[in-house]
Amino acid sequence: MPQKKRKHRRLGVKENGCDRLAATHKNHVWAWDFVFDKTANGTQLKWLSIVDEHTRECLALKCARSITSEDVIDTLAELFAMHGVPEHIRSDNGPEFTAKAIREWLEQLDVGTLYIEPGSPWQNGYAESFHSRLRDEFLAVEVFESLVAARKLTAAWRDDYNHHRPHGSLGYVAPSEFAARCPASAPKAASATPQQPPPLQQASDLTQPAPS
Repeated sequence: MPQKKRKHRRLGVKENGCDRLAATHKNHVWAWDFVFDKTANGTQLKWLSIVDEHTRECLALKCARSITSEDVIDTLAELFAMHGVPEHIRSDNGPEFTAKAIREWLEQLDVGTLYIEPGSPWQNGYAESFHSRLRDEFLAVEVFESLVAARKLTAAWRDDYNHHRPHGSLGYVAPSEFAARCPASAPKAASATPQQPPPLQQASDLTQPAPS
């Protein structure tokens, strides 16, 4: 007799939404998410975006064909060394963000994970707003001939967004300028390079098929 498959409870509650826990200072809450597109010949491209919800600064916009758990941890470690360790990171409950290795690594650094309620993207509103602008102003107008070209164009767009785009909610200054005016957050005792995280298996590749 075949065994009954065990149901998995998905992480995420409405109390973790940006309308319930709003960022009040720099490095209070970061938001991360993925967005997809393709090269001119149809090859998938994937972007990892990380935004400070208070300053609206795009801290990372990593472009690759696939992004693994190791890639996510490496990107976060670099950001923690550059900007400090955030108190919380908000995301949906997709496998990219609920991977055991990532959750355990963030726990070592005392970074709270705010998983929003399933099927409620508006609860991660800052990431959604950023991706709306990214799609309209960048993905919808650029043709990516290759991964190298996509990375070059991505870096240029991110620099323009951070340094030259006035943001209405920031008093019409660019996110980087607003971030520079914010008082530095208190450093955490934990290091951005904690104990060696659990070994990741080859199956940790977090690539998902691009939405049709």
